[in-house]
Amino acid sequence: MVRRLEDARILMYSHDTFGLGHLRRCRAIAHALVEDYRGLNILIISGATIAGAFDYRARVDFVKIPSVIKLRNGEYTSLASHIDLHETLKMRESSIRHTAETFQPDIFIVDKEPMGLKGEVEDTLAYLKARGTVLVLGLREIMDAPHLLEAEWKRNGIMQKIDQYYDSVWVYGPPDFYDPLIGLDVPVSLRRKMDFVGFLQRSVSKGKTSINARKDNYLLVTTGGGGDGSDLVHDVMNAYEADPTLTQKALVVLGPYMPAAERAKLVQKGEAIPYIEVIEFDNHMEELIDGATGVVAMGGYNTYCEILSFDKPALIVPRVKPREEQLLRAKRASELGLVDMLQPEQSADPTIMAEALKRLPFRLPPSKSGSNMHLEGLDHISQTVGRWIDGRASHLSLVAE
Repeated sequence: MVRRLEDARILMYSHDTFGLGHLRRCRAIAHALVEDYRGLNILIISGATIAGAFDYRARVDFVKIPSVIKLRNGEYTSLASHIDLHETLKMRESSIRHTAETFQPDIFIVDKEPMGLKGEVEDTLAYLKARGTVLVLGLREIMDAPHLLEAEWKRNGIMQKIDQYYDSVWVYGPPDFYDPLIGLDVPVSLRRKMDFVGFLQRSVSKGKTSINARKDNYLLVTTGGGGDGSDLVHDVMNAYEADPTLTQKALVVLGPYMPAAERAKLVQKGEAIPYIEVIEFDNHMEELIDGATGVVAMGGYNTYCEILSFDKPALIVPRVKPREEQLLRAKRASELGLVDMLQPEQSADPTIMAEALKRLPFRLPPSKSGSNMHLEGLDHISQTVGRWIDGRASHLSLVAE
């Protein structure tokens, strides 16, 4: 049921230094909320270089801040090579604060980075808290291996700051799948703020618009943003080259952040394999996953939600560094029988990969695993936001009286 909200505003922050995950997650939440609530306006602050390549529903818009990219070694650099990183961060921080002051949101949702990239959101959090904005931190169900996350957060006193600023912490997964703060010393007061909302269900947009949509049986091979996905694509192509009995058609999506030299190499390599079609990017990935017989992926958060949402047999080959998030997710999902998994060294063996690809179309989908997929996240968030906005309206009417 669609409800009317009078000029309610939500601001979202997505730091976006590597891949598309943060922006796509914010966009999914924003679209679900404006569908449920008329009169709600949502603005997403994003550092993604291709934020404008996606469609946005009415009453959802984005503000692009200067891009900073994360290198494979975990360090950051300005996308604009002629601008110093420190100057770029100052511009980003100023833009975020100015947007908040102008937009005056009722709710501010920060994705994954509690204080923003290099602390760029803390000033805005302090400003919005003082004026009564509801502050929400949204965390993936898995952040990283506990020892890595603890080291990162301790350096900057993050745990105390989360407790100090945020009213609520949404965990985008169910409590029985994984706890993102497992192994960390979490204050009781912060534990009370944590709300495990469930995974975020995805759907195909009503007016199907992917120019790459197909009607035949195909495996979809996706590396998400593609910045570190070339190994997986090479592994798949090597398996096709090594095993002439592997004749299942495959659609390979390289991702917009794959380095140009790697992209050119893989496009050329794919042209020599008759069963493989290679494309660089599609901003309607939901449609391609929905049409696939099975999915081969690295197992980032959004792709995993899409695999569950469209109930697709999946083979996951996770990234294992610099973060272990994908590895931990793939292991847990594999334990529950929801997906098949290969370690990167197994994937690199053409015989093992070929056998896994041949098995994939016959694998039972996740819904037949006996495990609950917990895809109630967007509904849960929508109900919570509705309660908060209603509470705001009640408070304002009491003040007026």
